[in-house]
Parts: sequence; structure tokens; C-alpha cells
Amino acid sequence: MAAFSYVVRHSFPASISRGVLAQILHNHPPNQIDGYFSQGLIMISRFINLLPRSTGQNILQLLRAAIWRSAAYRFAVLFCIGLAASLVLTLAFDGHAVAAESANIPKDSTTRLLETVGLFVGGIIFCIALDRWFSSRSVGSSKTPLAEQARRLKQLKIGYPEGMTNLEVLRTQGLLETLLQPYGLSVTWTSFLSASSLIEALSNGTIDFCGGGGTASIFSQAADHVFVRVAKEKYTAPKGQAILVPEDSPIQTLADLKGKKIAFDKGSSAHYVLVRSLAKVGLDFSDIEPVYLTQPEALPRFRRGEIDAWVIWVPYTATQSRSAYPGRSIADLESIFGDKASIEVPTYYYAIPELVRDYPDLLKVILEEVNEAGAWAKRQELEAVQRMAQNHEIDPSIVETLQQRSAERAIIPIDDQSLTALQHQANVFRDLNLIPERVNVQDGTYSLQTKQNWTY
Repeated sequence: MAAFSYVVRHSFPASISRGVLAQILHNHPPNQIDGYFSQGLIMISRFINLLPRSTGQNILQLLRAAIWRSAAYRFAVLFCIGLAASLVLTLAFDGHAVAAESANIPKDSTTRLLETVGLFVGGIIFCIALDRWFSSRSVGSSKTPLAEQARRLKQLKIGYPEGMTNLEVLRTQGLLETLLQPYGLSVTWTSFLSASSLIEALSNGTIDFCGGGGTASIFSQAADHVFVRVAKEKYTAPKGQAILVPEDSPIQTLADLKGKKIAFDKGSSAHYVLVRSLAKVGLDFSDIEPVYLTQPEALPRFRRGEIDAWVIWVPYTATQSRSAYPGRSIADLESIFGDKASIEVPTYYYAIPELVRDYPDLLKVILEEVNEAGAWAKRQELEAVQRMAQNHEIDPSIVETLQQRSAERAIIPIDDQSLTALQHQANVFRDLNLIPERVNVQDGTYSLQTKQNWTY
């Protein structure tokens, strides 16, 4: 369209206007023009009948293929052809009339008829050539590795836990659907209560791709579930997990948790956060009474005062989505891990082995779109914080940190540093006899460490 716009701007002079059309009508009365067109149509009909049958079938096939193009695509092509044809006819008639008038050449009807037929035949050839060119481009793009992999997979099933920002943005904005549906691949989304149930769903083939806490992958690997870690989020929200107690609770510090009933989701990152919190103040896991509950199960019991503390993760932390929930925080990721929270409590992305092995280009696109969704979410967060900073409601250092992170990637490839930290988690759980055997998270069966170019 850019090239066509250039041609129109430089080839359609302002002089071709109503004055030219008036001159054409003056030199070629309507009844005479109608005669030329009717004779021309007869000549074109005879010309098409003389064509070989295969050529006619090819023309029909081209026209049939063009019908299935999108409305915008067809409109653009027809507009280009119509404008070009109008330009050619106008210039031809006007040029012929001027030349004939200046040279005093008599207006021969046969010459003008041949001229009209030639223009129509030329227009038909131009249309066929243009359609062949567009068709060849379309066929070429449909044979890319991504297109072939999308057609083979047919349906991409994605699982996500409530409150996982990157996947929520990806789902609500339909970024993958926009990109992949033209290849015939549909995308379905399923919400899960925990990362453990997500990875179990990967193992039994219910979903193909998901995201969730890294701790769950340790328990899943120990249970011989089938999955592959394919990427991780670069940053973990420092307030993304917390230990809550009721507003009127006498518990003020982590040390006060000794002997208390503490609710958390077994095998989740909350499990590891609790273990590390207790160790921070010299308590053992045996010093508390664990109550294994999913977050939806724990909330009503926490409200009724049946548990003393609750280890939670987003969206139940003190954000707008949790503003109506009870409790106060006595610790969060920032106070427990400092600036190591992103390493100690990572969020990973997981896929079935078949997606990694047989659909690498498709996996690359998925990861790139997850990153785009995360980058968009960071920009929105930065804009909100900047508005608060204008009213002096927030520390300027927080704005500076978000400005830096908004310019960085949202997710990154898995590296040795992240797997070393995850291995430390696995060793802690094995030492507590919470998993049946020691696992190796750097096993290539479970963790994809690659130089693949999905990082732009």
C-alpha cells in the first residue's frame, strides 16, 4: 500500500479533474461511449472463449481464492485496481482525443473499439498478475516453520493460576490468539488453584503450557510428573507474598509463631517462605503446627479465627484486590529475603516435553508474547506509581526502581544461578523429609537451558 500511495501521489496530477472529465464527455457523447463499451464486452467474451480450458479454470481458481481473502484485503486490492484502471482510461481517452484533434485525424470507430478492448484485456491481465503475486506471498508465509507447527498442534492449551500478571494480561488482551489463529491454531485457557495442580495437569496432558511458582516443580519432579521448565520471570514482587495474622492477634514477630497453627498450600512457594521465615528466627518446621489448605479454603477459616497465621501469595497480599480481606502482615518477601527474593522465590514457566521437542518455533512465540505482556504490565505499573509520586504519596526511589525494570525483559531464559537456588530449595525439603528423595533440578529432562533466540 505504501508503494501504491507513492504512485498515486506522483502519477495523478491535479490537472486530471472535473475539467478533463468534461472534455472526455464532450469529445465522446454518452451514446457513443455506450456503443464502444457494448462492442468491447462482446470482443472480450469472444476472447475468453478462445482461451484454453485450463487457463479459464486457473482464472476461476484465482478468483475463488480471492473471494476468501479478508474484507479489508479485498477492498484494498479492488480500490487499487479501480483507481489504476480509471487513471489509465482517463489518460488514454484524453491523450487520444488531444492527439486526434491536433493532428486533424478523423475519429475512426474501429480504432477506438480496439483501443477500448485493449484496455480491458490489459486490465484483466493486470488483475491476474496482481492476484498471482499476492497468492504467492500468502503461500510462502503459510509454509514457515511456525505455520506448519501451528497447523500440526491445532490447539494450544494454557493453564494459569489466579493473580499471575503476565498470563492474565496475555489472556485478556488476546495477544496469542491474534498471532496464531490465522494459522488455524486455537488457544484455550484454564484457571487452576495452585502451581502444583498446574504441573500435574501438564503431566497428564490436560494443558500444554503454564506458569507458577518454582517450589511446586520440586514436589512435582519428586513425584515423577512429566514437565519441562522453559523460562522464569526476572523479578518477583517484593510484597507478592506475606505472612498474615488477624488484626487483633498478639503475634507481632516471626518468633511469636512458635507453637501456632499456620495455614499454607503444601508444596507451594508459601511452603518454602514459611520454612525460611522460621529459620530466620531460629525456629524449626517442627516448632509450628502446619495446616495444609489451598488459599480459597484458608480464607474463611482465617476469618473465623480457626488458624493463627496464613502464608499467602498474590492476589491475597495487601493490594487493591485484597483490600477487603482481614489481617495484617508480619513479614513479606522483602523482609525475609531482601534483594534476593527474585532468586529465592522464582516464578517459572513450564511446558510439556512435546512442545519443547516438536514445536520449538511455537514455543518461542509463546515466550515472546509472555514477555510482551509482562513488559506492558510493567509500563502500566510505572505510570500508576508516577501519578502517585506527583502527589508525594510514594518514595521516589520506588519510581526509579520501576523505571529501570520497565525497560528490561519480563522473563528470561533459565540459567545456572536460578537452578542453583532452586536446587537449594529442593535440598531443604529433602532434609525435612518433605519429598521422598533428592532431586536434581538441573536434569535436562526437567529444565531447558538453551541459547535459543527468544530474547530478541
